[in-house]
Amino acid sequence: MLSPPLPGLFVAGTDTDAGKTAVATTLLRRLRADGRRPGAYKPVASGGNGDALALWEAAGRPLGPSAVCPQWFQAPLAPHHAARAEGSEIDEELLVSGIEPWRGTVEIVVVEGAGGLFSPLSLRMLNADLAHRLGFPVIVVDGGRLGCVGRVLAAAIAARASGLDVAAVVVSQTEADDGLSADDPTSPARIAADGADEIRRRLPGIPVALLAHGATETLPALDGMALATRRSSGRP
Repeated sequence: MLSPPLPGLFVAGTDTDAGKTAVATTLLRRLRADGRRPGAYKPVASGGNGDALALWEAAGRPLGPSAVCPQWFQAPLAPHHAARAEGSEIDEELLVSGIEPWRGTVEIVVVEGAGGLFSPLSLRMLNADLAHRLGFPVIVVDGGRLGCVGRVLAAAIAARASGLDVAAVVVSQTEADDGLSADDPTSPARIAADGADEIRRRLPGIPVALLAHGATETLPALDGMALATRRSSGRP
């Protein structure tokens, strides 16, 4: 018997420390505010399980932390290197099957990848491979630093070329302004906002949102359920 379909979104960065957890938790809180029952899944984590706990809290503490992240390691390295440092290895099938506990218990699941979209999760599997296996649209996240336009375009174009559906882009301002005015063209807020505007111009048809530093909502707000269930508009 075929498993029932489970709507989902795969939150992937252009690189590590791109603000994925901030975006994923924002999506989860918005889904709950909209009356949805979301689940959260981080297939593997390195550097501890703090991100997984944040996702679990944002989702309203469904199931338990082990359902959010069934594989995690202490060393702040690429997951397969972190596993090796503990004398272990990544269970590749569990990366995929670990989402099964959420099936039938939630309306939608928000998946947070590890590192960039094309970063390795194991010796053979990239985040992009897992997104394919799960069949979820991708939300591309960048930290909004200088160069964000090029990083986002590279990730989005490569994702589409590999057959992934890019549902949205979020520029997540990861650096504080430290007293700089938002009008200062060198301030992190201005760089992130200008980057989001440029990305919108260059990726027509893809929603582009901005998550300001410390904010709890993107502008514009993203409807996670609508993004997860939309049909792909096709690749360029």
